[in-house]
Amino acid sequence: MPDTLTNTAASAPGMRDAAANGPLLRVEDLKVHFPVMKGVVIQKQVATVKAVDGVSFAVDRGETLGLVGESGCGKSTTGLAILRMLKPTAGRIVFEGEDIAGHDKARMRKVRRRMQMVYQDPYGSLDPRMSVGDIVGEPLVVHGLAGDRRKYRERVAELIRMVGLLPDMAERYPHEFSGGQRQRIGIARALALNPGLIICDEPVSALDVSIQAQVVNLFMELQERLGLTYLFIAHDLSVVRHISNRIAVMYLGRIVEIATRDQLYREPLHPYTQALLAAVPIPDPALEATRPQQIISGEVPSALRPPPGCRFHPRCPHAMDKCRTEDPPLRDLGSGRAVACHLHA
Repeated sequence: MPDTLTNTAASAPGMRDAAANGPLLRVEDLKVHFPVMKGVVIQKQVATVKAVDGVSFAVDRGETLGLVGESGCGKSTTGLAILRMLKPTAGRIVFEGEDIAGHDKARMRKVRRRMQMVYQDPYGSLDPRMSVGDIVGEPLVVHGLAGDRRKYRERVAELIRMVGLLPDMAERYPHEFSGGQRQRIGIARALALNPGLIICDEPVSALDVSIQAQVVNLFMELQERLGLTYLFIAHDLSVVRHISNRIAVMYLGRIVEIATRDQLYREPLHPYTQALLAAVPIPDPALEATRPQQIISGEVPSALRPPPGCRFHPRCPHAMDKCRTEDPPLRDLGSGRAVACHLHA
């Protein structure tokens, strides 16, 4: 890697020595609400969709925090809000010691050198009119870090090689690649500016099962080599178990449980987490046939009209009267565990 590129990224605005010992990312009471408008000429707000409603968590340097939950629970919205691709309604987003929740576009442009995203769709996230070399090198051009032509080409070739592709593929176009190869191109683009944090928004869900493990292993190899930090958003619990150090479980805009990987899979505390894990198939048919079934009844309530009290209570087999009226806070249980459930008050 050319020294000029490495040094520029390392000294990017937002890097603070005082924050070196704290979490790389801290999210505090994050809310992302979308107004529902009525009317054509004269519009008025008639309701609010609470996509993310009071989410708090931290991600340490060099770790992977898995964020899991059913479709529509607010996982991707959380990731987009952290990157400020969506404007937060309330809350704090502290990245490298700096609260970026209120940053304007100019200030966020500098911060984004240190935080990038890998998208879910490897087909829609790459411009079909650009060559692979131009796609991977575009962040360097946009942020004025391309240097001279020789160094630019060296850096692009290095990034392409880093994700397991051949440098001579730089002249080809996205339609000439498979889905797994396209996702590798997207990863190379995310690495161009030497980010500290990469938000992975279901990066393997659109890939064939045979390819998913290769891409997940690539993420882990790059993390070990480059010291990356991941917020890994997914709904596949087996993938999250493989890559994550800690896991946060999300339901209807809220975090309901946070635990280390081993804690969560060994002893899930929240009834929703228990039901999610019970739905993961076991590859041994004999064990699969003997384990008890735990099915979540009903449908996920609408974020437009979330139920009072605990949001999971309409579907929870352990719901009490208290659950229907009081919203349980996310309680710290020690040893890195937290759960939002009246059963563990």
